[in-house]
Amino acid sequence: MTDKPPTPDDGLQEEFNRWAAAGEGEKMERHHRVITEKTIRLMDLGPGERVLDLGCGSGWATRLLARLVGEGPEGFGQVVGLDLSDEMIRQARAASKDFDNILYVWGSAQQIPWEENFFDKVLSVESFYYYPDQDRALSELFRVMAPQGRLFILINLYQDNPYSLEWVDKLKVPVHVRSEAEYVELLRKHAFAKVQACRIPDDTPTPDNYQTTSFRSLDDLRAFKRIGALLLAGSKPDLRNPAPGYTIY
Repeated sequence: MTDKPPTPDDGLQEEFNRWAAAGEGEKMERHHRVITEKTIRLMDLGPGERVLDLGCGSGWATRLLARLVGEGPEGFGQVVGLDLSDEMIRQARAASKDFDNILYVWGSAQQIPWEENFFDKVLSVESFYYYPDQDRALSELFRVMAPQGRLFILINLYQDNPYSLEWVDKLKVPVHVRSEAEYVELLRKHAFAKVQACRIPDDTPTPDNYQTTSFRSLDDLRAFKRIGALLLAGSKPDLRNPAPGYTIY
């Protein structure tokens, strides 16, 4: 019997496990927290809602979400953090022991280990362009979202921010580089309704002595932050996905 050839997910898991060991989870929180907090305010979260944090990493955004959907008139809200990196999931669990409404799951966006029609809201921060098969990921998100659920995808790497392209070659895994218009069309192709796109600028100051290895200059970094991340939003129509055509005993 021969070993199975590695899959694209295997390569991503290996790379992000390396990131986890290098403390990149905390670094990502520092770099992305401002734009993520702006996005979360647009999500209009309320107590009792069920939320998926797709590509949760070390769980810093998951914890922000969990504080907003706790116990309320609609019940006890739950946040599920999903990531392909088992090391990131381990770190997320260790840092979230004080939360009763978080569950971290190790798995792929291309086969989300969850039931149909469940999540009221989905947030994905800085991970969607890594997914090898974005079409399959969107099909899976549509499946696990509740009727009229809302999807929010926040990405810093996209064609319309030319400064973001400066660090594509530095990444050790393949990425998708699409335009805003292409992403909007992609969501619509997967039957998402009310698809919208906007920019989320990062207005944190960049000190003159800041050292960057991702950009050619501080001016490029400042321009990148000023243009901002791309936020894609869409809704699942008022319909339910059928349950799988098999019985689990």
